[in-house]
Amino acid sequence: MLTAFARAFKTPDLRKKLLFTLGIIVVYRMGTHVPIPGVSYSNVQTCVDANKGTQGLFGLVNMFSGGALLQITIFALGIMPYITASIILQLLTVVIPRLEALKKEGQAGTAKITQYTRYLTVALAILQGTGLVATARSGALFQGCPVANQIVPDQSIFVTITMVITMTAGTAIVMWLGELITDRGIGNGMSILMFISIAATFPSALWTIKTTGDLAGGWIEFGAVILVGLVMVGLVVFVEQAQRRIPVQYAKRMIGRRSYGGTSTYIPLKVNQAGVIPVIFASSLLYIPALVAQFAGGNSGWKTWINDHLTKGNHPYYIVSYFLLIVFFAFFYVAISFNPEEVADNMKKYGGFIPGIRAGRPTAEYLSYVLNRITWPGSLYLGLIALVPTMALVGFGASQNFPFGGTSILIIVGVGLETVKQIESQLQQRNYEGFLR
Repeated sequence: MLTAFARAFKTPDLRKKLLFTLGIIVVYRMGTHVPIPGVSYSNVQTCVDANKGTQGLFGLVNMFSGGALLQITIFALGIMPYITASIILQLLTVVIPRLEALKKEGQAGTAKITQYTRYLTVALAILQGTGLVATARSGALFQGCPVANQIVPDQSIFVTITMVITMTAGTAIVMWLGELITDRGIGNGMSILMFISIAATFPSALWTIKTTGDLAGGWIEFGAVILVGLVMVGLVVFVEQAQRRIPVQYAKRMIGRRSYGGTSTYIPLKVNQAGVIPVIFASSLLYIPALVAQFAGGNSGWKTWINDHLTKGNHPYYIVSYFLLIVFFAFFYVAISFNPEEVADNMKKYGGFIPGIRAGRPTAEYLSYVLNRITWPGSLYLGLIALVPTMALVGFGASQNFPFGGTSILIIVGVGLETVKQIESQLQQRNYEGFLR
């Protein structure tokens, strides 16, 4: 692996792309440490230290922002508004004919959808920024901190608007940095920024495990967590690479004096066709009742029930609800992202067929049958990956959103594999063996 990266740096054009990407990453990490105006930095640090390891409802979003959310910096919202906007546009493409038509127009349609995604990202950033400022002003951002109500000393309208505009501009800059990596770097910019945000929380989280451990000064717990993380990464790599290849044969056609077709290929259907999206959907949906209960006044029965059953990661109700939601959203996302009828029509249009299956509707039914069969193990795998690390690490005093949890492992491994493949594809022209043998 080190030799492979050394060869990549020896290639002039690829070296420039790698160095440019590293420069953008440095700028991004610097922005996660610049506080926004109107915030008392000393009080924020006091509350962060007091709530270390117990980030509560905002732990997942804080992980995606690289720890910038609870620091209330200019990049506090991170890449989450863009991710949310992308998912919303992808879902709306199925139900809005105009967006579906744009998707079929090729590069021009994709550029238009990307523009809509940017507009929606800014709107979501304004909404989320306003919510974060309101939460910080009320003191609910850090539960149990004695100076939580003093994080925003000046609560005037002007200061509030300035804070929201600053965070919205920070989100726009993060989106621009991601697009720069895509255009002038090694590609896959938004995913790389998400990868960096999650990886940035590794050192502090691992050191927290070590300092809170009791066996041999915490080193046994530290080693056990590293071992569990390596095993989970290996499992995720194995499953993420697994796919069902459906053979496709194209009939030979004579056009003039030339012969076209007659080739054999396959349709790769991944076991985990939905990726990490079901885990994000399930986590977000489970946060809604807890968030409503947090801002609700009084001590009503429903609020007490939610706080006792749906906010603790090791509670049976939370575990069962989380697992069932992941399975449901896995089937839901696969159903809207892969259209068997469209694939069957395209195959029929170009003279393709699956051996032993008639073209047209029988092909679509066969693809639906295979997709449902492989989605079951994929959804169960997502549920286990999301729950097993969390339950195993509770005994070591880790928070629910520890970096070796299911969501972070899926994102890191997925982005890492995709980035390696992109670098590998640029080196294959030079008779390079590749990273993945």
